[in-house]
Amino acid sequence: MIAAADPEPQALARWIGAEIGPFVGTLSLRRVEGGQSNPTYIVDAGARRFVLRRKPPGTLLPSAHAVEREFRVLRALHGSSVPVPRALALCEDPAVLGSSFYLMEFVDGRILTDQTLPGMSADERRAHYDELNRVIAALHALDHRALGLADFGREEAYVQRQVERWTRQYRASAMQPIAAMERLIEWLPAHVPAQQGCSLVHGDFRLDNVIFHASEPRIVAVLDWELSTVGDPLVDFAYHCMTWRLALGTHRTLAALNPLPAGIPTEAEHVAAYCARSARGRGGAIEHWAYYLAFNMFRLAAIQQGIARRAAEGNAANSRAAAAAGRAAATAEAGWALAQTA
Repeated sequence: MIAAADPEPQALARWIGAEIGPFVGTLSLRRVEGGQSNPTYIVDAGARRFVLRRKPPGTLLPSAHAVEREFRVLRALHGSSVPVPRALALCEDPAVLGSSFYLMEFVDGRILTDQTLPGMSADERRAHYDELNRVIAALHALDHRALGLADFGREEAYVQRQVERWTRQYRASAMQPIAAMERLIEWLPAHVPAQQGCSLVHGDFRLDNVIFHASEPRIVAVLDWELSTVGDPLVDFAYHCMTWRLALGTHRTLAALNPLPAGIPTEAEHVAAYCARSARGRGGAIEHWAYYLAFNMFRLAAIQQGIARRAAEGNAANSRAAAAAGRAAATAEAGWALAQTA
């Protein structure tokens, strides 16, 4: 059943017919649970299947839910060493469906949400994590200027600008103060390490934001580029490694598992593999690692607080948003604890 806030099928069918091409049969759409930000739908238009990503309805935080940026980066990456779905068409006219949206091809495969990879052998787990490592290193090796993304973000002072941005987002969505966030807002700008490089960054690269081949440990598409920009690849990689640090509730992570399931690398092993592939870091380790992790916990807590606000206002993209948002304080406290070790 299509909820009142979901796209109107007849309007979408007319738009697809005009922008993509006519199709035979009826159109149906089904909302996909999982994402916490931009509502996502599987669209069946006759014999063709698409994925639709749209901005949520209602009042939104400044610069959030940038489906236009997602569409642009998908177009730029198509055919590169980083596999992405083919972006088909963008609509910025809210009169069509009520908010901006884009349509991309449907990529078949496996989306894995349990980071422990249950039911796999040790070799299979090892291969899947190695593939994650390979693809994020490939992303950070791309020349964003050659891809036409020279103006996709400022190259300098990435962390400083990110701290400012997520402080604003947190302030705009906060419903009650979080003491650990206030401490991080003061501490992070005073201890920013010198930026070591610049590349295209995903911003949310994790296991459940990629599609694996149906039977091979091979990534066939990287999804959810809403937070992508140009920035520090080491910060982006540190976010990817938070599965070893934080329990997120909705998805099972590797936090506090001792021993890890057979075949899954330790955080240190995963970092060393990335350093070898990217020629970054020193001696298989990354300097200022605790800072990068603390920053990402601050950023994640700000995102979770935004989810809480949208849940309270009734326009969250996921029915589990209210429960997920309750973790903002715990995430911030973990970040502050880590900051004190940096």
